[in-house]
Amino acid sequence: MNDQPTPMMAQYLAIREANPGALLFYRMGDFYEMFFEDAVAASAALDIALTRRGTHLGQPIPMCGVPVHAAESYLLTLIRKGFRVAIAEQMEDPAEARKRGAKSVVARDVVRLVTPGTLTEESLLEARRHNFLAAFATVRDDCALAWVDISTGEFRVMPCPEPRLAPELARHAPRELLVPQGARLTEIAAEAGAALTELPPGSFDSTAATRRLAALFGVETLEGFGSFSRAELAAMGAIADYLDLTQKGRMPLLRPPVREAAGGAMQIDAATRRNLELTQALSGGREGSLLASIDRTVTAGGARLLERRISAPSRDLAVIHARQAAVAHLARDPRLTADLREALRRAPDMDRALSRLALDRGGPRDLAAIRAGLTQGAAIAALLGDDSVQVLAEAARDLTGHDALIDLLDDALVAEPPLLARDGGFVATGHDAVLDETRRLRDEGRGVIAAMQADYIAETGVTSLKIKHNNVLGYFIETTSTHAERMLAMPDRFIHRQTTANQIRFTTVALSELETRILNARDRALEIEREIFGRLTRAVLDRAGPIGQAARALAEIDLTAGFADIAAGEGWVRPEVDDSRAFLVEGGRHPVVEHALKRKGEAFVANDCALTTGVTPAIWLLTGPNMAGKSTFLRQNALIAILAQAGAFVPATRAHVGLVSQLFSRVGAADDLARGRSTFMVEMVETAAILNQADDHALVILDEIGRGTATWDGLSIAWAVMEHLHAKNRCRALFATHYHEMTGLSAKLPGVENATVAVREWEGEVIFLHEVRKGAADRSYGVQVARLAGLPASVVERARDILHQLESGAREGARPVALLDDLPLFRAAPPAPPARARPQPASAVEERLRGLNPDEMTAREALDLVYELRGMLGSAG
Repeated sequence: MNDQPTPMMAQYLAIREANPGALLFYRMGDFYEMFFEDAVAASAALDIALTRRGTHLGQPIPMCGVPVHAAESYLLTLIRKGFRVAIAEQMEDPAEARKRGAKSVVARDVVRLVTPGTLTEESLLEARRHNFLAAFATVRDDCALAWVDISTGEFRVMPCPEPRLAPELARHAPRELLVPQGARLTEIAAEAGAALTELPPGSFDSTAATRRLAALFGVETLEGFGSFSRAELAAMGAIADYLDLTQKGRMPLLRPPVREAAGGAMQIDAATRRNLELTQALSGGREGSLLASIDRTVTAGGARLLERRISAPSRDLAVIHARQAAVAHLARDPRLTADLREALRRAPDMDRALSRLALDRGGPRDLAAIRAGLTQGAAIAALLGDDSVQVLAEAARDLTGHDALIDLLDDALVAEPPLLARDGGFVATGHDAVLDETRRLRDEGRGVIAAMQADYIAETGVTSLKIKHNNVLGYFIETTSTHAERMLAMPDRFIHRQTTANQIRFTTVALSELETRILNARDRALEIEREIFGRLTRAVLDRAGPIGQAARALAEIDLTAGFADIAAGEGWVRPEVDDSRAFLVEGGRHPVVEHALKRKGEAFVANDCALTTGVTPAIWLLTGPNMAGKSTFLRQNALIAILAQAGAFVPATRAHVGLVSQLFSRVGAADDLARGRSTFMVEMVETAAILNQADDHALVILDEIGRGTATWDGLSIAWAVMEHLHAKNRCRALFATHYHEMTGLSAKLPGVENATVAVREWEGEVIFLHEVRKGAADRSYGVQVARLAGLPASVVERARDILHQLESGAREGARPVALLDDLPLFRAAPPAPPARARPQPASAVEERLRGLNPDEMTAREALDLVYELRGMLGSAG
């Protein structure tokens, strides 16, 4: 038995060996085929049939495939399931390979390695989210993080000590993280939801990175972009090296790298982002997050910018004030805002269209997107005029100066071009004289074919005769078998080509000559259109910088208009933001909860918050029952701080926010069983991170510290945490607790004030008012909440008894253990049902009421009835 692989299979194995760790899409005609273990893995992941092709080492070779025209949908599934895919294309026409001999194999090579962080296709990306590829580098004691979105060209870098890596990954949510081989960062990458890719140490060489980056941006030195540390250069160089590897030398169009200062944005760690549901709800997905509730953007670029602003609120007062001024300008002019938003709705995603064109993955529709984006940009600049505020005026300037390119694209492209350049038909008539002449020949050829068909029908008398075309025979004359005798009788005139079950096909010398002319015209027209596409693409890429600035300007205007729309529509106000330590909110509301209540037609109860006590620490100790709204109050003030520093208006009647350097949140209960952490351990780890990092300009919200352990342990921990926040961190904080014993701290710590969420009792039931007031709660109303939750009535009553005895004993000075020991046990057997009372005859009042239909009564009749019933009661008494 010969176990030598066939030439084709030998080629497959060689390409597969050169691309380890990736599924190989091996192009064979109209399909990408996979073999061996790749086929087994892909068939399971894609739920497609697994077949066999030949044998290798005596075993059948597993095989599966996907159509080329539908490959993107399969790629998306594989990428989402954690696979990387190498795309091996045919590098020559199969006809060329056949000329070399029967055993020759079509030349193939990998043209691209598809990974989670290197996607560019529209169908593989979320239009309203970035798709970041990140790299983390360490050079001696210096660390840095770089990230890039090759679909938009965004390229940034920042110093990043390893303890800051997890929060920064949580902020950017990269799809893929590059690290040196041997780096122990698997857990951190998994927490951030990023695929981890290890690269050889040479990819992180800072010296080689300098040369690599200079070549990438076509400069002699990187000094024009800023001063970068060796670790920053190493991280950026690793990204450039990886892009060269995955894109096979065709580099994406990247903007020059921007260095972010470590203190330029509010620091928000991963736990806080998760607890506050900034961009993703705890239940998973976007719905229910802050981002989803406030997103009024109408463009993909604006939506991506909004996510960046919410993820990293600024700490630069000048930037914040400029953004607020722009929002205020549009909020005062609803008509202008509406006109801008209407124009923006017609602006395509130029960033991603530009990226696809640069990578030679674009098509005529990407050129049309550039045309439409620049055209809408010019119209938007005209709407804004010359006297706008700084942010809008700068954006308007970036939207002008593109007239020549707009005219070129307008002249060259049809109104609705096809998706692919290879299909042709996207160049407008009148743009190119040679193309127009070739098209006329092609199109007139169709008319000549129709005339020739009419001549042949007249000559033969066969009315069913048709001239048709397919890719195998080209043009041919077809008629039914019953009418073919006349043509078969003229073999010199009609040359027989093929017989099918019901049809006979012929050709003629004249038809063959005409076919040659028509086919040449068709191919020549497509060739000319491809040449024009190349020229138009180069013209666009020559202005890539200004086009990128225009795309960013559209995003800025869209975000500003979206903020103005929500401010005007929801009654939000411009917050005062300064470098003080003030935190004053009047009539504050939770944007997400209020959004949800409005859908139900319900109103949100607004509350004030004043973390300004005249001393450096400013802490509110918040008590009150469950379900009363303590957690909502804590979160809404944190979200107001984020919105204020993002440059937006805030849901309040007044707000004064001193710059928040760090935002920390410890809210909710969750375990981490994968790492062996209980709910209480997770709570303590997050609390430790806060106490070890928060500075005096931080804002901290803590909810129910210590609840995951025994009562006295929990109280002791919560008490000590409060003291540490006051004495060491000296920050602004909201501290919610059920440990009422802690309310006494307000008398001992000058920076602590008590606040409570008000409730009202009526006939044994608790009514939640959702109002935050100064003062302390006297109890938690846990038993009442348990009843509302649906606990059995016997359990609720037993809990009331136990609570009464414990509270009475505590007032008399008894020890808790002794109190519990003296409690009688719960009676598991239900009490005997009471004897059923003998039914009493209905009273005259009841009989009168049963005979009424209130819906048919007038107000006067109802009032008369009340007097009548009262009289009946009086006579009965």
